[in-house]
Amino acid sequence: MNLTGKEKSAYVQDMFGRIARRYNLMNRLMTGGQDQRWRRFVIKQAQIPPNGKVLDLATGTGDIAFEALHAEPSAHVVGADFSLPMMYVGQKHRLGGHINWCAADALYLPFPDNTFDAVTSGYLVRNVIDIHQAIKEQIRVLKPGGKIVILDSSPPPNNLLRPFILFYLKYVIPLLGRIISGKQGADAYQYLPESTQAFKTPDELVNIMQSCGVKQVTYKKFMFGTMCVHWGQK
Repeated sequence: MNLTGKEKSAYVQDMFGRIARRYNLMNRLMTGGQDQRWRRFVIKQAQIPPNGKVLDLATGTGDIAFEALHAEPSAHVVGADFSLPMMYVGQKHRLGGHINWCAADALYLPFPDNTFDAVTSGYLVRNVIDIHQAIKEQIRVLKPGGKIVILDSSPPPNNLLRPFILFYLKYVIPLLGRIISGKQGADAYQYLPESTQAFKTPDELVNIMQSCGVKQVTYKKFMFGTMCVHWGQK
């Protein structure tokens, strides 16, 4: 599935809408529950100050936004996404009323400059049509010294585990998707593994972040190198 530009954007928006109700369950199954640990790590790197303002982009059902509230209950958290069905699911969470939900395009954020102490995202940059623009927008709305933290998948590294990881991505995840999400989610869980394999390596994403003005960029890999958290500072 080789989508680009507005065609990719429209497909991704529709896809996440179709799998919204079973999205959290699929994440837990695909990662063996490890996705929750990664989200806690994202918030740890965000270093949210008391009463700090946090923007969670591609918030989906709000998992990272909720972790921000767990870590810093006084924080003012905005969860933004262009998939309304995903956010509708998140609003039903017991903490849903404590998040400021916002429909937004990550390439053109509806927030003033220098607004947030931290901007987080989970599985955003792999799906946008312009990674540089998405990161520049995050930097724009960050306060000076604010943190940017990005959680996303990475192409399987070239090691002994690569054939097993590729088998899991190509066959196991689509099968799980068909079982859990039904026919309407089958293509989604084919697209997600394919987009993982086609995405930037961790070092390539470091270079992009630095070219957009992010300072002190570093990263940590998870799940045999197939997941990665990048973070840096404005």
